[in-house]
Amino acid sequence: MTRVFITIDTEYSSGLYTGPGAADRADNFARSIACDTPQGPAGIAHKLALLNRYGQKAVFFVDPMPALIWGVAAIEDIVGPIVAAGQDVQLHCHTEWLGLAGAANPLPLAATGHDLADFPFEDQCAILDYARTTLMAAGAPAPVAFRAGNYGADDNTLRALASLGITYDSSHCPALVGASACRISLGPEARDPLEYMGVIEVPVGTIGALGGRQRHAQITALSLGEMLAAIAHARAAGRETFTLVSHSFELINRRKMAVNRVVRHRFARLIKALAEMPGVTTGTYADAPPSVAASARPSQPLPHSSLRTGRRIAEQFVSNALYGAL
Repeated sequence: MTRVFITIDTEYSSGLYTGPGAADRADNFARSIACDTPQGPAGIAHKLALLNRYGQKAVFFVDPMPALIWGVAAIEDIVGPIVAAGQDVQLHCHTEWLGLAGAANPLPLAATGHDLADFPFEDQCAILDYARTTLMAAGAPAPVAFRAGNYGADDNTLRALASLGITYDSSHCPALVGASACRISLGPEARDPLEYMGVIEVPVGTIGALGGRQRHAQITALSLGEMLAAIAHARAAGRETFTLVSHSFELINRRKMAVNRVVRHRFARLIKALAEMPGVTTGTYADAPPSVAASARPSQPLPHSSLRTGRRIAEQFVSNALYGAL
């Protein structure tokens, strides 16, 4: 069986932050977490309902850093429904909130920065300890897995996670090496879980792209056909796991508060298709975490297909033309 990890980065938006008041928090929650629109729901409650309907599992990487400004209750509102639905809560961290908190930031840090990798090792340990403690105070079990906000981790992040007893990291995106905030010293060929810097690194899935490049397996980056073909390819190759990425707000245009019907339909069809796909199951870090790849040779991504790419480009053109950017 190939286990698909549907990972959902679940976060308030620092980009939409307007102030520390209750009304500002409520508006950010509505646009980034609940995502209830005139065209229907599209946030975490919608995703939890779909997962329940088809008996599938997902990993919600929840960012507790907005508690610096709005308190732990802001995170409880996120964690509570996920835990009640029997889904997996793991740790996420956007360090942009440290700057937004300003003098209210209780952490004695030696440096400032936009991403976790901007901070020295000792500061990263303090930030991650605060994030873990806050996530648990909000009702989550002790996390065993982590993903950095913006993928903005480095090797010190992995060492810090190991020092805190967090076993898994999923911040390395092979398709975005050199094009994202990630500074983990792994290359684009590192596509399988491996022991690295004291943790097990679980890379984000990829498919082959034009010119020998790769494209990352994110709900908004691939078509449904590409995702299902990639999973079938992983199953045929005997790969134990394949990681998909989504976000709590990814099915809507947050500024317009309007559903993106193309992406919402894509996500719903993905969950249904996985429930019906032989030889494939969905996994969590709490119950069935990834293990290190048995083979020393890196797996190969789904080969590039001009037909699949063309269909995705056409679909994305329609999506962007009708619904705009996130």
